Amino acid sequence: MARDAGISQAKHTKAWLAEHPRRHVRWTPPHASWPNQVELFFSAPTCRGVQHGDFTSRDDLIEKLEAYVIGHDESAKPYRWTYEGIPLNAV
Repeated sequence: MARDAGISQAKHTKAWLAEHPRRHVRWTPPHASWPNQVELFFSAPTCRGVQHGDFTSRDDLIEKLEAYVIGHDESAKPYRWTYEGIPLNAV
């Protein structure tokens, strides 16, 4: 039953995209590295302050988010790639 629902959903999605030619879908694997990094960056303020924060106004929330991003930028370090090009041995 779930398989049939997936097929009809795919048909529905393809039909919608055909009706909206200016829209394009980019499918990325769920384990892709760059979406994970973007998700981590945007989830960090939520976990570290916004989720249980006490804000007096919308502007107060914006100020605290901006302060978090500025603090993150000041302490950020570039990622150093360490892969040497040697394939892993399969066991």
